Amino acid sequence: MYLNKDKKTEIFGKYGKDAKDTGSAESQIALFTYRIAHLTEHVKANHKDYVTTRSLTQLVGKRRALLNYLKERDIERYRAIVKNLGLRK
Repeated sequence: MYLNKDKKTEIFGKYGKDAKDTGSAESQIALFTYRIAHLTEHVKANHKDYVTTRSLTQLVGKRRALLNYLKERDIERYRAIVKNLGLRK
């Protein structure tokens, strides 16, 4: 499986406050970004997989909503996570 417990702990440790911080907006955005990158590669190879395409679209929407929330609450945290993940906008 592409996303096991060790990978999640690594992502949460890098972008959250610590490895157990699974609820902060930054850690969730980082996890969504990792999943989006994986699904994007899958859809490129399997262009007729419409279910995965829909799931990818939903994940992008969830990430965008979290980014908008973070932008409204704390602009510095928003700028930091966008810079660290290399997101556009």
